[in-house]
Amino acid sequence: MSTKKNVTFIGLGTMGYPMAGHLSNSDLFNVTVFNRSSDKSAKWSKEYKGSVAKTIEDAVSDADVVITCTGRDEDMMEIVFSENGMLAYLKSGSIFVDHTTTSCKLAKHLNKSLQSKGIDFIDAPVSGGEAGAVNGGLTVMAGGDKAILESCDSLIKTYSKSITLMGEAGAGQLAKMVNQICIAGVLQGLSEGLLFAEAENLDMDKLLSAISGGAAQSWQMVNRGKTMHNREFDFGFAIKWMVKDLGYCIEQAKGNQTNLTFTQEVYDRYINLMDKGHTYSDTSALMVFEELNKGTR
Repeated sequence: MSTKKNVTFIGLGTMGYPMAGHLSNSDLFNVTVFNRSSDKSAKWSKEYKGSVAKTIEDAVSDADVVITCTGRDEDMMEIVFSENGMLAYLKSGSIFVDHTTTSCKLAKHLNKSLQSKGIDFIDAPVSGGEAGAVNGGLTVMAGGDKAILESCDSLIKTYSKSITLMGEAGAGQLAKMVNQICIAGVLQGLSEGLLFAEAENLDMDKLLSAISGGAAQSWQMVNRGKTMHNREFDFGFAIKWMVKDLGYCIEQAKGNQTNLTFTQEVYDRYINLMDKGHTYSDTSALMVFEELNKGTR
């Protein structure tokens, strides 16, 4: 009879909360959760089976696999390297899987620091948004050792539909950057197209039905087209986080000399929208950029 792995999930935000829930529901692992806000942990424990750790030390000291899903580089630096961070408590031979979207530089730093302690690291940012996390249909882009990733396959598949190893540590984050660059372009194009359609008084339901079956189809069109037309943005992936992600892309491009002119323009538009109160609006709020800036450009 095989012994269940001890798996700790750190970060019960919009994405992490349901992801940890899928882990628990699989009944394949002994699941422990930790969140800096204890209220969120308490709420999670009422919905799912699993232990709630009160400290980082309690959360990771006996874990075979530690999974993180936090906000940004600074969060990961604090959780891992602070005085009471997990680096001091992780056991040798354990595996650290980070689903946070971070810079490639941080992923490589984490890998080097953890390896020096005998801990294997996989950077594994995800795509699919809140809906993908809730439905267990995320896409995972990973960087690290193939054998280590394969050993985590059954675990990651509890909340994902695909896992792709992109290369060594940091490659997962680079793939996620491409993902975000493409999304930014799609959303800007969709915004302009829908504004054009509105100016011509086209029937939006008929239009979206017609063009979503052809070459213009995208996830954004199918899942955000109607809500963009209705100016509904109080859900989904917050502009605040897209600005963070695109910032990593723009910084990385300085090193590889890629021209991200269009991405920079979308980034600047998002900064403008944040200044106008849309910090936590869905990224599809690009739709109202022109409306909010009439007479100022």
